Amino acid sequence: MIELKTAAEIEQMRPAGAFVGEVLTAVASAAGVGVNLLKLDKIAHDMIRARGAESCYIDYHPSFGAMPFGKVLCTSVNDAVLHGLPHDYRLRDGDMVSLDFAASVGGWVADSAITVIVGTPRPEDARLIDTTTRALTAGIAAAQPGGRLGDISAAIAGVALADGYSINTDFGGHGVGRTMHGDPHIPNNGRPGRGIHLEPGLVIAIEPWFLESTDKIVTDRDGWTLRSADGSRGAHAEHTIAITADGPLVLSARA
Repeated sequence: MIELKTAAEIEQMRPAGAFVGEVLTAVASAAGVGVNLLKLDKIAHDMIRARGAESCYIDYHPSFGAMPFGKVLCTSVNDAVLHGLPHDYRLRDGDMVSLDFAASVGGWVADSAITVIVGTPRPEDARLIDTTTRALTAGIAAAQPGGRLGDISAAIAGVALADGYSINTDFGGHGVGRTMHGDPHIPNNGRPGRGIHLEPGLVIAIEPWFLESTDKIVTDRDGWTLRSADGSRGAHAEHTIAITADGPLVLSARA
């Protein structure tokens, strides 16, 4: 069921968005050569405790997860692109890591993701991140009151396909509110003018993610991490936005 938020409720969601943006900024800044993924998770966990927030991940156990996630941050490295379970791994020069974080503040949730390159960038990795980031920007710009859900999906796909990337629609954006995942599902490919009407008060996470040379994914032995089927690298970008009468409002913006 889709629940529209009042203007007052959207204002109440701002602290969650600001906090999620703050944590991702801190974690991305800390992601350097030799840094352990468990250290990045600890940084996020310490910030949650200091803020009095609640993790959306640590007890999360959907049907596609082998067990409760057990960590507060997703860290997807290189050929991993979604739901990366932090483990004892030290980042190496040239690694690409997607950082995905969601938390609840005051009973409201925000969800966001960013992909960064550690150390020396490969041009093909920088290009993939650029495409994913521009697809997110296009999806947000298409989230206009009076439009349709398919406008967002089509805008995301237009950027990816123009740059030669294929698109997986198994996982995508979603509604956000009192919980991390709700209706509607927002695939990263679709037709403009189709789907539900976009109304003021709709709060959603828009999250394009692409793989370098495939749209097929496999689940890692850890039961959570999703990797490309051919070993190519992936990138992921996400923001929580509210649709208002004046257009889209990014709640999880980073400083």
